[in-house]
Amino acid sequence: MTKLILMHKAGSIYDDEPDVVYDFPRSYLAAAREAVGDWTVYYEPVKAGPRGYFAVARIAQVIPKPGAEGRYLALIEPGSFLQFDRPVPRLVNGRPLEAALTGADSSPRKGGALQLAVRRLPDADFARIVDLGLPQELEQMEEARYGAPAGGMADAATVFERPVLERLTRRPYRDIAFRRQVRAAYDYRCALSGLRLRNGGGRPEVQAAHIRPVESRGSDSPRNGLALSGTLHWMFDRGLISVAEDCETILVSHNKVPGDVVARLLSASGKLLAPLDPRDAPHPANLAWHRENVFGQVLAEGPAPWD
Repeated sequence: MTKLILMHKAGSIYDDEPDVVYDFPRSYLAAAREAVGDWTVYYEPVKAGPRGYFAVARIAQVIPKPGAEGRYLALIEPGSFLQFDRPVPRLVNGRPLEAALTGADSSPRKGGALQLAVRRLPDADFARIVDLGLPQELEQMEEARYGAPAGGMADAATVFERPVLERLTRRPYRDIAFRRQVRAAYDYRCALSGLRLRNGGGRPEVQAAHIRPVESRGSDSPRNGLALSGTLHWMFDRGLISVAEDCETILVSHNKVPGDVVARLLSASGKLLAPLDPRDAPHPANLAWHRENVFGQVLAEGPAPWD
């Protein structure tokens, strides 16, 4: 198996959805087939934006693209995509992070491999990039951010020595990375009420909700997340509220949710709050899944929070 760099830019001619599929021409087929079962790093080219390296995912399968001669699709393993906590710059201290892009004098090479949309990535380069984007101490960083209880950080300390690949598959680590991405995407405001609430210690009350649960083949992409208050997260998971096909109108199961509760909890506009970066907006396919599989269909367990 082989690790890869996959170049991606929003609005390209290719049908890429980084957490679902990567579209590429025949010239990269051999490298893509070598990478089946292994990890890739997504890279944003200079002309597309400032992010540099921005996410990881694992390739599950490579297939011909239906109806497109000479094009192929790398199908991403469900649940493997994870956006970096912080984008990794193309150069660190003036030096590339990829050996293939580094000249004999450690300066950046021009042309050649730099122009390849799909390029092989040595394990050492992969580990270096991931460590910068998803640091080992991420759990400790999150705990310390708002003044964690003394015992919490000590309990988590043993996690930080785990190898890169084990860290990428650990659910607790992925949950923290997802939560940090989603809450920041909405500036710590609830996407359904528009409110930004913090407790006495300054910790944001807003939570990160998966639109399509991981156990139902949902991803940890911010495009599969909403920042929600605790009560609205409960209502969303139980199908009492959803988002319409226009991706902004809030739907309410009015036969189950009292009108005064709607007036108190939801934005007066009846619209979903947009994230700071349009690239983090909920994917229409994820919202459609929620409408079709959860909205109006999941029975609430136990008393409602407003009872």
